[in-house]
Amino acid sequence: MNAGWRQRKWGLIRLASPIVLVALWQMGSALGLISQDVLPAPSLIVEAGIEVLQNGQLVDALRVSGIRVVEGLLLGGIVGVALGTAVGLSRWFEATVDPPMQMVRALPHLGLIPLFILWFGIGELPKVFLVALGVSFPLYLNTFSAIRQVDPKLFETAQVLGFSFWQRFRTIIVPSAAPQVLVGLRQSLAIAWLTLIVAEQINADKGIGFMINNARDFLRIDIIIFGLIVYALLGIGTDAIVRELERRALRYRT
Repeated sequence: MNAGWRQRKWGLIRLASPIVLVALWQMGSALGLISQDVLPAPSLIVEAGIEVLQNGQLVDALRVSGIRVVEGLLLGGIVGVALGTAVGLSRWFEATVDPPMQMVRALPHLGLIPLFILWFGIGELPKVFLVALGVSFPLYLNTFSAIRQVDPKLFETAQVLGFSFWQRFRTIIVPSAAPQVLVGLRQSLAIAWLTLIVAEQINADKGIGFMINNARDFLRIDIIIFGLIVYALLGIGTDAIVRELERRALRYRT
């Protein structure tokens, strides 16, 4: 009973803390302590959200931005996990693939936006490729590291039992590496939304970033903040999905 209450207590505190913060924000705005020209009251931001929801702007922006993130995540995820697996399993791949990957990782991928526009135009490709580039490295590093940290005694046991390569991969490497790869996926999701925020505000005619950029031209700070809140909620929501996937996939660890 006490343990259950302690768990619920911390859950309630986590829920209450943002509510208290918003209440203080609203109170500060009502008392004139916070300028509406700098930071509109939460009630005005909610009204702006209802406005873009009713005129269809938000739904269309969510659809476009969601497709971009999913496409970039799939492309970058496949490349990152595949290369991380190859490098983790083979010293030859580590010697040939890892140095160029580390060199590219050192580049600020958001700084490549002008180059991507010149290479791929102003359509969907540069945005998707930027997201893919950003998400590939956390998955690559975590996959590579996870495979190299598998207990060598498990491989020795598998060798004694006469396991084939695919049997070792399926029964030893995948279960052992899965927790760290899922951590890489959570990191990649955060980078995906961060990359999309920048890409859509520089070079887009649709999406949440475009909605924010358009609101800036009309000095609609309330819509700008609402758009940023949407990005934050999408990031938290996708992270929660991966955490639930992690909990279900790794039930054997408990």
